Formats: sequence, structure tokens, C-alpha cells
Amino acid sequence: MPTASGSLQAIAKEYEDLRLQNERLQADRQAEIFQKLPDCRAIHEQMISLSMEHAMRDLYGKAKDDTEYHARMRELRDRKERLLSDAGYPADYLEPIYRCPVCKDKGFVDGKPCSCYERRLREARFAQSGIQKLLETHNFSTLSYRYYEGEDLARFQKAVTACREMTAHFDSQKDNLLLYGTVGCGKSFLSGCVAKELLDQGYSVIYFSGTALFDILYHDSLYNGVRDLYNYDLVIIDDLGAEMTNSFVTTALFTFINERALRQKATIISTNLNLSEIRDRYSDRIASRLVQNFKILRLSGPDIRILQRIQHESED
Repeated sequence: MPTASGSLQAIAKEYEDLRLQNERLQADRQAEIFQKLPDCRAIHEQMISLSMEHAMRDLYGKAKDDTEYHARMRELRDRKERLLSDAGYPADYLEPIYRCPVCKDKGFVDGKPCSCYERRLREARFAQSGIQKLLETHNFSTLSYRYYEGEDLARFQKAVTACREMTAHFDSQKDNLLLYGTVGCGKSFLSGCVAKELLDQGYSVIYFSGTALFDILYHDSLYNGVRDLYNYDLVIIDDLGAEMTNSFVTTALFTFINERALRQKATIISTNLNLSEIRDRYSDRIASRLVQNFKILRLSGPDIRILQRIQHESED
């Protein structure tokens, strides 16, 4: 899986390439118009000269009332636009070209991420999470109870009910789920079921392993504090506890859980750790916050992936 820093660098490169592409397009348009409409070139050069003269006066503290300057610039701009329109071109044909006029394709405004940058980052992270492929098999249409019996079956049925209720009432009730239990007993499967239902309803969902999530949070702390992960309608943290735990991870996990709770955003966590192990591995306050804010569901049973593999081999 690509790293968070790799995604950020790739997006930065996209913005740089876009600016260069649009600058070349603008230069091509100028060359075309200046050849066909010499008067446009003359007006363009007058505007540049007037702007430079005004900037020099400001630089040396000789600035006068800007009214005359702005009036002259408007007059020149109007003449240029009329020439373009009369020749069948859009009036703004020679203006700088931006996909996002807010940030001028820089991705940031006053040091803060533009909405276009955050949207692109969400798209990259969604693709990075690999959730599309996961949901081909992890959804309610493939749900089966065949691998469970006894107490294992009762626990799985209870978890399925909680997941269905979460998707049915998501618009009015943002539940948080902690799914814990033995390896391969259906935790990731149920997370995928919820993700598929909510994506189909139009909600924003992102799915990461614990390791990938902390990589994202670490690099977000280095790159202008971009924390759009707080704003997804649902974040799924799969296999919490498989990552290397340190002071950053502990702090980041508490902050993440707490911040999403404050924003009333839903979170699903799946882990092989029980609450005592979570407390020992992370902290008392994280365990306490999970008990306070999450519906805790234990799953148990055989490793279904192994059983499915055995079944497929026998069928072959």
C-alpha cells in the first residue's frame, strides 16, 4: 500500500503539472491572438507597462490615488475583451486558466488546504484504502451463518443486528462499533457490510488498517495539519493492534477517537484485542473512551478464511 507521504507528494505533483499545463495553454492562446489581433498585443503590453509603473511607485513610496490607475486598467481590459468578442473569442480567452479559481491550482489558501485539495486527498485515500475490492466479497448479500454454531452463532447474530441497525438509522443516529474477537471470525467482513450499505446510501466512508491509519495521521501532522479524516461520515479501522505501538500512536488514537466523537462522526474498530489488552497496550483513557462511546461486540468461532480455503480446495 502506498504511504501517506507518497500520496501527498503525488498530489503535489498533480497540482504542479496542472499549473504548467495551463500556463502552456495560456501562452499558446496569447501567441494565437497576438498574431491574429495585433491590437490585442498592444493593449496587453500597455497593461503590463501600467502595472509595472504602479508597482514601482508603491515600492518607492510615491503611490498616488489608485482611482486613475484602476480606471485606466478597466478601460484597457474592456477594449481587449471587445476585440476578442468581435473576433469570436470568449472575453476571458487570454486570462490565466485555473481548474480551481479559489487557490489558483496551488492547493492551499493562506497556508490552509483548499476544498479542492481536501477533495483530491479524500479520493486518493479512498483508492489507497483498497475498499472497492474488499466490498466485492464483504457485503450483506454474501452474509452466511453456516460457519457458526452455539454461542459463536449467537454472538455473530447479535453483531449482524447491530450492523444492520447502524446502517438503517445512520442519518439520525451515529453509532460507533468495536468488534473484537479471534482471528478470522467475521470482524472485517461485518465492517465491510456496513461500508457497502453506507456507500450505496451516498455517505463518505474510508477503510484503513490500523497501521495505514497511523501512517496517515503521522504525515498529516507534518503537512499543514490536514485532518480531513475527521470529516468522513464513517471511518473503519481494521486490525487495530497490529501496528507498532508508541507514544505517537497512543496520542493519535485518543485524539482521533475523541475528535470524531465531538464531530458526531461514526467509527468502527475491529481488533483481536479485548478491552484489558487495549487498556494495557494503549492507555486507561482510551479503553474508557471506547467503553463510553462504542457499542462493544465480541465475536468468536473458527477462522472462516481457513474453512473457506479448505472448502475451495476440496471442490477443486
